[in-house]
Amino acid sequence: MPSPEGTHQVEVSEAAAGKRLDRFLTDAIGTLSRNRIHPLIKTGLVLREGKAITDTARRVRAGEIYHLTIPPATEPDPEPEDIPLDIVFEDKYLIVVNKPAPMVVHPAAGNWTGTLVNALLHHCGDSLSGIGGVKRPGIVHRIDKDTSGLLVVAKTDAAHRGLAALFESHDIERMYKAVVWGRVYPASGNIDKNVGRDPNNRKRMTTLVAGGKTAFTHYELEENYNDLACLMQCRLKTGRTHQIRVHMTHIGYPLVGDPVYTRPKLSRTKSLPESRQTTIRKFPRQALHAQTLGFVHPVTDKPLKFEAELPNDMKRLITALKG
Repeated sequence: MPSPEGTHQVEVSEAAAGKRLDRFLTDAIGTLSRNRIHPLIKTGLVLREGKAITDTARRVRAGEIYHLTIPPATEPDPEPEDIPLDIVFEDKYLIVVNKPAPMVVHPAAGNWTGTLVNALLHHCGDSLSGIGGVKRPGIVHRIDKDTSGLLVVAKTDAAHRGLAALFESHDIERMYKAVVWGRVYPASGNIDKNVGRDPNNRKRMTTLVAGGKTAFTHYELEENYNDLACLMQCRLKTGRTHQIRVHMTHIGYPLVGDPVYTRPKLSRTKSLPESRQTTIRKFPRQALHAQTLGFVHPVTDKPLKFEAELPNDMKRLITALKG
């Protein structure tokens, strides 16, 4: 896809008359999001008859001609880092990676380096055409630092807009594998409980009767490990912070190794050989892996579906649990 940088001349057609200026330009250019167009208008980069038009809500009229200047994408603040990536799929629009635990997705306080974004900046280089005017990967969803598995990341503004729309409309297939404590009964079901910040502990999320955001998880039992623990398939309709961890805890089956939502259950493992107890006790994270990711490509319209097998640490955990 050609870069949108430079000056574009667009004329308002009869069909486009009456649209807001920001919506008209978004539709006319076709490769930039409305959120990207908005600040360009505000900063005087849209001209009509040589005069800057800064009112984003202005209603355009048929026959008007606008000149929009799109500056080159600026360099990002995060530095590119040569970090190995497990790339499942890549084209000029997007990239799908299998993120390991404990890699952080995006730089933030306490994790300014070594993140997936740092790695993608190095790997993608000049193939990033600018998301929101910045040469950076377009993160449309995240998984926790200590959750492994599949993420899709946009390389262009058009792909970013398309993926964001798919996630907003819940047209993304996402299946996670989770190891939870206890024998899950019933073996399948739906959890339809809002998720929001815990009013008693701002570092935690919880289910809420009022407030929070709608959250829907479908779960199915895959394997039972001697009634000690189970391997579950969890399919997301929504993608809220800590959704699976909170929902499975809500129904009484918290994730093995979860440092936030799980009370130690190690007394249950006392009958196991010491070596297996040690493996379970030392499992360093919540036992959660984003295994399946499916969606329609936002640019090519091609159906895509990817699978990432369980990482070795979860395989070792399962071996210790099942005996």
